[in-house]
Amino acid sequence: MTDKPRCAWLMDGKPDYTEYHDTEWGVPVHDDQKHFEMLILEGAQAGLNWYLILRRRDGYRKAFKNFDPVKVSKMTDAELEDVLANGNVIRNRLKVFSARKNAAVFLSIQKEFGSFDAYVWRFVDGKPKVNRPKTLKDIPATTPESDALSKDLKKRGMSFVGSAIIYAYMQAVGMVNDHMMNCFRTR
Repeated sequence: MTDKPRCAWLMDGKPDYTEYHDTEWGVPVHDDQKHFEMLILEGAQAGLNWYLILRRRDGYRKAFKNFDPVKVSKMTDAELEDVLANGNVIRNRLKVFSARKNAAVFLSIQKEFGSFDAYVWRFVDGKPKVNRPKTLKDIPATTPESDALSKDLKKRGMSFVGSAIIYAYMQAVGMVNDHMMNCFRTR
């Protein structure tokens, strides 16, 4: 896997991280369960690095019922306390408990728009924004689109959806393609 040029942010020597970069990051997502997964994982990343969360993704899948928003919205306080005590997740009470609240908001958005996918892609006019940054400095932390999506999600009651978190989410689900100019994924 090392023979291909890749984005400068990728950590060398981490095959699972390379696999994520090569097969997932920046690929347009149109599956609501995957959208929910990435919202929860990006929120969990707040203040941390993505690789730390990626290594725990299976733990998050187990703890949060394979990211089924209906099941997560019905999790009891006791179940969430068990996730904090025994789950292979970042043990931050606010982040863990926000998953249930965010699941309920996610479901209300699905009901209003027919799918979360239909809702979220409106913020980029239905197609990925392709940026082709030359250096890491060319990749923004936020954009007007992430500001707007973040503001709307907060207004609806979600938490851990600040603009920087939402921009990382948008990159992860392919709403934004920030693969660098020299990365093989730009070809």
